This record gives sequence, C-alpha cells and structure tokens, in this order.
Amino acid sequence: MPLVDKPLSELRTYQGRNPRPADFDAYWAEALRELDATDPKPELIPSSAISPKGIECFDLWFTGAGGARIYAKYLRPAGAKNAPAVLQFHGYSGNGGDWAGKLGYAGQGFCVASMDCRGQGGRSQDKGGVLGNTLRGHIIRGLDDPNPHNLLFRNIFLDTAQLARAVMSLPEVDATRVGAMGGSQGGALTIACAALEPRIKRAAPVFPFLCDYLRVWEMDQAKDAYQELKDYFRLFDPRHEREEEIFTKLGYIDLQHLAPRIKAEILMFTGLMDTICPPSSQFAAFNKITSKKDVVIYPDFGHEGLPGESDRTLNFMLGL
Repeated sequence: MPLVDKPLSELRTYQGRNPRPADFDAYWAEALRELDATDPKPELIPSSAISPKGIECFDLWFTGAGGARIYAKYLRPAGAKNAPAVLQFHGYSGNGGDWAGKLGYAGQGFCVASMDCRGQGGRSQDKGGVLGNTLRGHIIRGLDDPNPHNLLFRNIFLDTAQLARAVMSLPEVDATRVGAMGGSQGGALTIACAALEPRIKRAAPVFPFLCDYLRVWEMDQAKDAYQELKDYFRLFDPRHEREEEIFTKLGYIDLQHLAPRIKAEILMFTGLMDTICPPSSQFAAFNKITSKKDVVIYPDFGHEGLPGESDRTLNFMLGL
C-alpha cells in the first residue's frame, strides 16, 4: 500500500522526536497546583436553544486557568441520578457544535459536556496577556514570552481538566464513570484531559493533534493545522538559530510527554494516509500510554470522517 509516513510495524514502536524539557514534570506539577487553587464556580443556566423530550439543556460556565470563564454546552437526561458523563472536545479553531449533535449520548443516559476552547470559535473567555505574536496560531502563542507558563495550550489543557472536575462535581454525575472524546484538536484535548485528570475512565481520541512537533517539521508537514510552525520560523527565526530552544519549549505542550500519566482506557483512531496530523506523531503519544489501550487503523483514510468510528466510540463509552 502507499505510505505517507513510517510502515505500521515501525509506527507501533516509534517513540517520538520532539525534546522533553528537563523540568517538564515540575512544570505540570505547578500548573496543577494552580488549578487546585482555582475554584471552578460552575454555573448552569437553562438554555432555550432546543427543547428535546426528556433532555435538559444548559449553558455551563466555569472558571478555568488564569481566571478565565469557560463555556460548555451541557445536557442531561431529565431526572438523572448517578449517571455516566462524556466530555467532548472540538477541532482546531472551531467550537462545541450544535446541541442536536449531543442528543445521541444524552438519549443513552449520559450527561454530556462540550467545551468551547478559549480564543477559538466559541463563547469561552480568552484573557490574553502574553508577549509576542498573537495574530494567529495557538501552538506558538506565548512561545516568545520568557515565562513558559504563558503558552496558550497550557491553559487550554488545564481547562479540559477543570471541565472534568466541574462535571464530576455535579450531583447527577457518577464521577467514577466519566469519559472524554474528540477528533484532531479534540483528540489532543482528550489525551490532555485524561492525562491531567486521572479519574477519567475511558478516552477516545481520533487522529490527535499537538503531538511530536519536531517530527511534523522534519516530515515537511508544517502546513494546514501546523502552518504556524513554518510561519513562526520565517518571521522570528529565519536562520533557525533558536531551533533547539523552540522545539524544546514546545515540548511543554507536546502530548506525547503527558501521555504516560494517563490511567484511562484508551481507544484511538488513526488514518495511515493522514498528512495533517501524521500517524507517527499520533503514535508518539499512543506508544507512551501505559494503561489499557487499543488503536483502530484505517489504512486508506486521512484526516477525515472514519467510517464506523462514531458507532465504535459510542459502544466504547457505553462500557463506562
């Protein structure tokens, strides 16, 4: 078969290329201490956007990293008690999508929370406050700030854990039966959420983004969702004099380095013809997960809808 990346046999053992900062564990330990000190102050506001039978719909607001108020659509079966919950994360630059798209899970007895990422296409607050480029590109936002804690994806990753904590605190939710899911950036945030909130029980990332930046660069795939890497070098380091420093700093928000923290059962989906989130970058994270895991391979598919994925994910989550 044609290849855009390594053969599958090599993907299954690939360990990644992007550097891991020496203080990576301390960095995330401090980040989680900050989150521990942040009261999520969840607020549920009934929504009149739709009125499905037997399902209650709410605008959920909570306080995320740095004090930003973060928004999620929240649905629950009427009268829910001790219910499982699923957290849903969207693709890069988008939002949590329509209410109707969550009714399948709510109809199966799940509480559903779909988060809008700060600074993207939804309602969440983006407090900003970093030095350097903010024109476009969340991967590189904060890269020129002397304090690596100002990397934007650090805060977005923390928001996923705070969403989990907020949902787990709701009286109708069984905190021991919470799953996470999403594709592309949503797949990345699924991994981040499971890594930073160890109570996540099951996670289903679909072709996850934000893994192994150096590998993406070396494959000449810094385009599409990764275009900002190329833009950054062309604008701010045209001779690559800071290349090692830059990729090392990006290592703080490289999910392959967070993946070993995961305790959840993982079901990942990967298309071997993916030229947006290369398969090797995805496997760099998957191969570092030590909990129970499986990957569903689509040999002829790229970064696109994967037939049967939604059904298989639902069946997986029904096991919560």
